[in-house]
Amino acid sequence: MKKEQEDWMRLYHKTLKGLETMIDIQRMAKDIKRLAKETNTILTEVEGMILTASISNRVMNTTNITQISEDL
Repeated sequence: MKKEQEDWMRLYHKTLKGLETMIDIQRMAKDIKRLAKETNTILTEVEGMILTASISNRVMNTTNITQISEDL
């Protein structure tokens, strides 16, 4: 009887360890998903800044070319 009880206890503890591992993995996956979302937001902001700088640069170049043409 004692042997059977010990076997059940081992199985119980092994099952608990497995559940704890699954919970830890779910937490890690949730953290990775959150970090990916934050990274995506930052990349979108950077893309917007680059686009704005590119448009400004294009406008400035056009203005400079126009000014040079007028000066000639």
